[in-house]
Amino acid sequence: MDATVTVVAARDVGPGTVAIEFESPAEFDAEPGQFVKLSATIDGESYARFYTLSSPGVTETFEVTVGIDPAEAGPFSHHLESLAEGDEIDLSGPFGQSYYDGESRVVVLAGGPGIGPAVGIAEAAVADGNEAAVVYLDDAPAHEERLDTLADEGASVVVTDDDAALTDAVADALTGDEGEQVFVYGFASFVDAAVEALEAAGGDADAAKVENFG
Repeated sequence: MDATVTVVAARDVGPGTVAIEFESPAEFDAEPGQFVKLSATIDGESYARFYTLSSPGVTETFEVTVGIDPAEAGPFSHHLESLAEGDEIDLSGPFGQSYYDGESRVVVLAGGPGIGPAVGIAEAAVADGNEAAVVYLDDAPAHEERLDTLADEGASVVVTDDDAALTDAVADALTGDEGEQVFVYGFASFVDAAVEALEAAGGDADAAKVENFG
């Protein structure tokens, strides 16, 4: 669907990372792990980018998490960073097939901006009474408060900035139990490393739900 959505709240959730909560338009629905396209015209130029939901579903509101690299951020990133309650932006979607679908155990491997869908999926699974594990690779973590809450609620959470630790962390997260579903979210270099770690641990990389952010 295409709609104009209103910002309900925007807050910093880590270094260079903003979570933006929007009012859900009528008939809009999306699953944790799906993504939307946000677009706007800035100084006469049209911009559009895709962002994955970081909320555990859609209620009266939904959330996306935006990572902003000061060295690479352009006009649209700065526009998103400046959004505040009451501002509007155009939306299309949802898109994507790599989403939580009620699996009995989720293992989410996240690198950088992949933390958005990671917390959303893990929270949805825990709310459903299912098991969740998150392995998050980043040297400047975001959403630490939500990750701590997930750990308090029984989820397995590993946060590391050490690339070499990824393989062991993935192996520890996997159980091989029936119904376990692996998700991978992040930029291409992380996705490659995560898939390699998954295969090294005896997991089925072909069965993983993967979203490569490019």
